[in-house]
Amino acid sequence: MKLDSLPTTYRRADYEKAAATIRRDSRHTPRIGIITGSGLGPLADVVQDADVIPYRQIPGFPISTVEGHAGQLVLGTLGRQPVAIMQGRVHYYEGYSMAQVAFPVRTLQALGIESLLVTNAAGGINESFRPGDLMLITDHINFVGMAGANPLRGPNDPQLGPRFPNMSLAYDPVLRARAQRAAKGLGFTLQEGVYIMLAGPSFETPADLRFLRTIGADAVGMSTVPEVIVARHGGTRVLGISLISNLVSFHPVHTTGTGDAEALHHEVLATGAAAVPRMVQLITHLLESWDEA
Repeated sequence: MKLDSLPTTYRRADYEKAAATIRRDSRHTPRIGIITGSGLGPLADVVQDADVIPYRQIPGFPISTVEGHAGQLVLGTLGRQPVAIMQGRVHYYEGYSMAQVAFPVRTLQALGIESLLVTNAAGGINESFRPGDLMLITDHINFVGMAGANPLRGPNDPQLGPRFPNMSLAYDPVLRARAQRAAKGLGFTLQEGVYIMLAGPSFETPADLRFLRTIGADAVGMSTVPEVIVARHGGTRVLGISLISNLVSFHPVHTTGTGDAEALHHEVLATGAAAVPRMVQLITHLLESWDEA
């Protein structure tokens, strides 16, 4: 649905209407929701017995305008678990409100998901990281939300969640431990760190990045945090994984025009494509052992 045709506030009935449409068009009842970031959409290609629903067919669903986000919901089985994979997301910088950005998560909750796995492509601030690394998100800094852009702003429906949700354990420690075991079983290192969300769409200045490093951020991106806040507000467990698509520069870099930013976005997509097999392997192995202690 186009941005200018979306409401700015929602009721529980809006999420239920979207969920009802998905139930009508799919045979599957997902237990786990997965959101794919830039370049990571191919994860949905390995879903078995898949039903594919374009976002434009789901009432209220926002449509992504960014390259690398296919804009469809894929339901089926992955790693023996019933899943709903969002093949692409929308972002605050596209002009959507935080409530609109978070609408799909509310819809997945209305479908009955128990857990949400969020992925993204992020710039590596931690100098020990390398492009292509996978970083388990241990916590986040809601930099945009600190200025007031929070998806929970406005009237609260207590049937959806509490007025003041506790975010001290936004990323479930049990799920994080499972992810580390899965990575170890596959023989590779899963980095850990703090993700910070900025509004975008401009990339950060060197001064921005030095500040972000100082306040404890390991990776920076333009998504994920509002989705996690809404998921936790509704009692959904969350696991987050960032693909480190590039290392940020703390020093001025000469540029020749707008093409440089486009080149960096293509670098993000290319790194994502190269890392997809490991991400798919990790998530599939994780889901196969999901119910183990």
